[in-house]
Amino acid sequence: MNRSARLRMLVASAVCGVAAAVAAAAPATAEDPEGKALVVIGDSFSANGAILDLLNSNGDPGCKHVPTSWPLQLAQRLGLSDNDVENTSCQGGSIDTSGWTLAHQVKRAMADGALGARTRTVTIQLGMNDAWGTDNPVALSRAFSCLTDLINGCGPEAVTQGRAPDPDTITGQAYADRVRQAVVYLRYYTPNARIVFVGYPEIHSPGHDSACAGILGVDVVQPRAGAVTGFLDHIDAAQRAAAAQLNADFLDARAITAGHGACTADAWVDGAFDPRTELLGFPWHPTARGDAALAIALQQLIAQR
Repeated sequence: MNRSARLRMLVASAVCGVAAAVAAAAPATAEDPEGKALVVIGDSFSANGAILDLLNSNGDPGCKHVPTSWPLQLAQRLGLSDNDVENTSCQGGSIDTSGWTLAHQVKRAMADGALGARTRTVTIQLGMNDAWGTDNPVALSRAFSCLTDLINGCGPEAVTQGRAPDPDTITGQAYADRVRQAVVYLRYYTPNARIVFVGYPEIHSPGHDSACAGILGVDVVQPRAGAVTGFLDHIDAAQRAAAAQLNADFLDARAITAGHGACTADAWVDGAFDPRTELLGFPWHPTARGDAALAIALQQLIAQR
């Protein structure tokens, strides 16, 4: 069993133990934390960031939250004070593969007294940084060298060569299995909250095999990017299906940002040092306008309840 698989098993065992304890616990009392209105769990697509943070910190920007990120814009739109928002999102966050995992973030929220009867919304935006499958799984973060390889390409053959993740291993059932115990835990401690799986914004045209990134003001196209675009398509479908299985809401970020992917005339995702978007933004991550669109959509979703 490889290291990633062992790590996932250990995390799953730990979370299962917590869920078992929750099931046996007595009902919440008045002494329990009341909770915070908004709890945000996620990766860099929630926290966002600046590329210089990565360059200056050996890949660990320290869980900074960009002021224009959608959670902060959402809190402002909802009129919430800092004391009523718990934002545990972090660059490099994952469900259970590495970094600041789902279990870590839930534990932090509980330790901060953020989970309780007053909690109205819990958002989860994870999966992009996870390894999938059982045979030499590869996370998307390891596939960018494949994406930029204009000689060998990044088509289906890259999967068998170990240069890219296998999109077929990313299913709704697999996603649901990996987040289920955390959702059970959250639902127990936030009985009045709406749990929302937040999808990822449009980066490329769904269903296409090519991908593009703005680099130094130039559109760089990888015509054979099926392994990576397939990964993105499958993550979107898996989040959607898992939300349905677990009776959670799904925010269709792709639909909200449709037509504004990388290299479009009005891109809502950043390039790399690309002055046409945000010069120092994380490549392929939302611009302030893209984050605003998600914040507005989440505000509308919350208002429906």
